Amino acid sequence: MKTRLLRQGLMGGLLGLSLLLHGTAQAADPASAEELLATRCVACHQAEGGDKYSRISHQRKTPEGWLMTIARMQTAHDVPLTDEERRTLVKYLADRQGMAPSETADYRYALERRLNQQETLMEDPQLGEMCVRCHSGGRVAMQGRTEQEWHHLVNFHLGHWPALEYQALSRDRDWLNIALNETVPHLAKRFPLESEAWFQWMEQRPSAESLASRWVFRGHYTGKGEVAGSMTANYVGDDSFEIKLDGRYANGEPFTGSGTALLHNGHEWRANVDIDGTILRQVFSVVDNEMTGRMFERDRDERGLDFHAVAETAPTLLAVQPGYVKVGQEQELTLIGSGLNGTPQLGAGIEVLKVLDSSADRMRVQVRVAADAPVGVREVAVGEANGTTLAVYRQISEVRVVPDYAVARIGGNGSPTEKVEGRFDAEAWGLSEDGKTPYRIGFVPATWSVEPFDEEAEQLEDVKFAGVMDRETGVFIPGDAGPNPQRPMMANNVGNLKVLATVEEDGQAVTGEGQMIVGVQRWVIPPIP
Repeated sequence: MKTRLLRQGLMGGLLGLSLLLHGTAQAADPASAEELLATRCVACHQAEGGDKYSRISHQRKTPEGWLMTIARMQTAHDVPLTDEERRTLVKYLADRQGMAPSETADYRYALERRLNQQETLMEDPQLGEMCVRCHSGGRVAMQGRTEQEWHHLVNFHLGHWPALEYQALSRDRDWLNIALNETVPHLAKRFPLESEAWFQWMEQRPSAESLASRWVFRGHYTGKGEVAGSMTANYVGDDSFEIKLDGRYANGEPFTGSGTALLHNGHEWRANVDIDGTILRQVFSVVDNEMTGRMFERDRDERGLDFHAVAETAPTLLAVQPGYVKVGQEQELTLIGSGLNGTPQLGAGIEVLKVLDSSADRMRVQVRVAADAPVGVREVAVGEANGTTLAVYRQISEVRVVPDYAVARIGGNGSPTEKVEGRFDAEAWGLSEDGKTPYRIGFVPATWSVEPFDEEAEQLEDVKFAGVMDRETGVFIPGDAGPNPQRPMMANNVGNLKVLATVEEDGQAVTGEGQMIVGVQRWVIPPIP
């Protein structure tokens, strides 16, 4: 379908196709990036000497950022490039003119397809009113340019979208003069081409081969729960890897698969992995022998898991699953990490009754929590391995719906787009020993439901038409796309819903609330929103 092809055509250009670098035999040796720049790009971009070109050499971007730029050159200016050649250019530019890990750390939600992220960049008027009103702040922030290049970008916007001066937050001001004389200097200072972070990263950037290892990982898959296991990354040359995952969910269901990965710029890890016939993408940043990021389905990016892994290079305690215990109870815990050897040290009031099974990366224990054990979040360890925490609670004082604001989208029903599900977790919070300070307990099972968010939603019967919430998993399936004859004015099955998560414990029920907008289809799906 059109939307699926768009996902695969743009994002796949980097995250999918880039993983097949050696998959197609060529009659002749493929052109190098230097040759492509000198033959395909130089027609418009003037050579400046020393492998530099106008416009191109005066900006830095993530792999997805370079993919979008090159794809625009193809669609808007008919630049002839094969998929192989586009991959070559993206790899070359992302390696030479990429972003340091610290420069992207606050904005990786955009790369990881966390499309319900609520940005705070609107607090900066130069970004919020001039840039973020059209696309994510992450898209702006994950690039570096000279002041002249930011100036060119403003002119590009006005040339391609001349009506932007008449839009909201433009027509009420002298937009162009503000953009050129105030916004451009602000952007050049905040997101420069040359930065200390980039220079430092270039000096310490590790080789791809150094990441070949066995990695121990843990994650949380919304709607399915905790997952843990190992991932083996075998280096095969040209910054590429063959990977195998061997894990399982907390309920014992397997989480296994294999795939290929490509490393950009020493830390930007991109992979496609086949998990039981479903292709999941990995978008990680790898720094100091730690992988962090998100795995998500290639065709349904709202389905995915947070991912955290450590290389088996030093003893590390990565996670305790579940990450909480209740006072006065016995409970089974699974400790995930690397180099686990010794007795778990879980802190005052927690007794390890029995080690049920144990290996270097996984230890399962039965514990008893004293009725007077101090509540709160504590650091725990196994021998020399540490690095994670465990929450001890007496009662749940609050439940928060995560995300607290989400957008689901209608689809299907013969339309060219799939439905976009709403997926939620119930996050429990408790009060510390002082009875005042809140602390996070963790994600807990809940009973899920939806209600009209306001009076208008009740009058329009949004609960009836917008979709169905799974009471056990917190996964909301939106309604079908298209006009509905049963609704006033044959409206679509859109809605404004209140999301309720109810947690019952010891006869007490605690309910958290969130909001979900069930909107119309999403037609434009760029790699960076």
